[in-house]
Amino acid sequence: MTDRHAPHGHGVDDHVYLGLAQSDQEAEARWAYGTGFADPLLGVDTALAPDVDGADLSLYCQLLGDDALILSQRLIEWCTRAPELEEEVALANLGLDLLGQARLLLTRAGQADGTGRTEDDFAYWRAEHEFHNVRLVEAENGDFGYSIARLLVFATARRALYLRLADTRAELDAVLTSVAVRGAKELAYHQEYAAAWTVRLGDGTPYSAQRMQAGLDAVWPLLDELFTAHEVELRLGVDPAELRAGVLEELAAVIAEATLVVPGAAPMARVGGRAGREGVHTEALGPLLAELQCVAREHPGATW
Repeated sequence: MTDRHAPHGHGVDDHVYLGLAQSDQEAEARWAYGTGFADPLLGVDTALAPDVDGADLSLYCQLLGDDALILSQRLIEWCTRAPELEEEVALANLGLDLLGQARLLLTRAGQADGTGRTEDDFAYWRAEHEFHNVRLVEAENGDFGYSIARLLVFATARRALYLRLADTRAELDAVLTSVAVRGAKELAYHQEYAAAWTVRLGDGTPYSAQRMQAGLDAVWPLLDELFTAHEVELRLGVDPAELRAGVLEELAAVIAEATLVVPGAAPMARVGGRAGREGVHTEALGPLLAELQCVAREHPGATW
């Protein structure tokens, strides 16, 4: 018997550990970059396209990489706090997927601008105002309903973007395209996982439905920033505003299945026309970066 609230293609008894028994091909889209020995960029041409500005490409990789890095940190914070052990393992692996994407994107940023900065340089040695992530990913986790709502929104929007990069912007950068192709597969599972929990909570008890609706309501004001183009995105011909209608349609379908209501909240205000992409963040980012960066800054130059 299958559970209609389970992810598509999964029975009620399926869980994250079954991924360990899958074939390499089946498991490829479900586990982090760092869990295998194959180089995800093996055979990829790392030379910059002649008509692409290296500084623009570097900044664009930072936008995407910072989103993934910061949300990976938030997901890892659920370890020892998730409702069930199984969900701790699942959320940790989703975080590792995003961390793997961030590592490749930030490494590419240092290659593209010619500075030679490494992923560690970007992660550990930038100040808060130098991060370009959207404010959605930096917000504190809140309860499980809030975190699921954020994961649903982010995974749906980012997968749509990666599919666009993989399908129509292959000429932009071979490395970025490779990250997008693999990342889209991983984000499909993230989206599936979040959608399944949204439906399970929304169509569950009155209390679980209340908490899930509250999570959606709280996340919704942060949604708009995902579709507000930074000037570098427009210069590179990747306008996220073009994805808005399709992403909202996907989200509305999940919310309807969960017997919940699409929120109507206004977007969070920008500060002088600036937000996360321009380095203007909420008070939640500072403590997160302090925890992320403390060991590297306490022991500069150390290796382990």
